Amino acid sequence: MIELRPFRNLGSANHGWLDAKYHFSFADYHDAERMGWGSLRVWNDDTIQPHCGFSPHPHANMEIITYVRKGAITHRDHLGHAGRTEAGDVQVMSAGTGIVHSEQNLEKEPTQIFQIWIHPSSHGHQPGWGTRSFPKGERAGRFVVLASGLSGDVDSLKIHANARVLGAALKARETADYAIGDQRLAYLVPAKGVIEINGVTANERDGVAISAVEKLHVTAMEDAEIVLVDVI
Repeated sequence: MIELRPFRNLGSANHGWLDAKYHFSFADYHDAERMGWGSLRVWNDDTIQPHCGFSPHPHANMEIITYVRKGAITHRDHLGHAGRTEAGDVQVMSAGTGIVHSEQNLEKEPTQIFQIWIHPSSHGHQPGWGTRSFPKGERAGRFVVLASGLSGDVDSLKIHANARVLGAALKARETADYAIGDQRLAYLVPAKGVIEINGVTANERDGVAISAVEKLHVTAMEDAEIVLVDVI
């Protein structure tokens, strides 16, 4: 099954400094049919105005992956971690037993991010944070693993979940395949461009929920940047 979730139909909240679109129920947006997708709980499409952001607040027992679409985000937490993640790159925060953090746009332009939350496979691990650059050249024409809790994915950021977060950069008419397996779920969003997944067309920032499909065949109708989550 491949279900298209158009961007125009997503949940939304505009706070002035933050314009948020919700693929799944979050905050004041509730849809009983969209409480998550397997262990994927949250996929928010956030636009944060310059010199604004999320002030310090706590989390526990959640893997939070931030994919920066435009601009940059600056992270700080009570454990002393601090860093800036730029467009196209990824940061991971494992909330574990508890962490207090802030995420700020310190840039002169709006920052756009995908904020992805995945339930961990178990609770009680130590909290942590990390960021990594993933040059588009490394994911040109193929999916590469950005963050993973699966054995063998040694070159990715570590998460404590039976899940992968992947990215791909495709030129117009270029294709990339990804094998899922019929016991797993996937959720895919084009960060840029228009793509076709197994015959289904998805526009920029649309969501695509995938189940009972063993292999994805993705074709870029124009230059595209894609984020894919593979979960149970």
